[in-house]
Amino acid sequence: MSKDDPYQILGVSRDASDDQIKKAFRTLARRYHPDRNPDDKIAESRFKQVQSAYDQIGTAEARKEYEKSQMFGAGFGGARAGG
Repeated sequence: MSKDDPYQILGVSRDASDDQIKKAFRTLARRYHPDRNPDDKIAESRFKQVQSAYDQIGTAEARKEYEKSQMFGAGFGGARAGG
């Protein structure tokens, strides 16, 4: 898994339910929130990662879109046809 994998960032499995993902997000967001960690750039960066991960897989619809983008992105590898 990539370090940018939203499942890994949130610490949940790929078959986690919406509730499990939301609970993991809330726990991590609370831990790294800038209000709880003033002037801590590492915590701020981690908070942004957690928020981005939740945006990607926080709902069933978002997960479906994320999985679709991963499938197509990996399948084509960014190569262009015709030169």
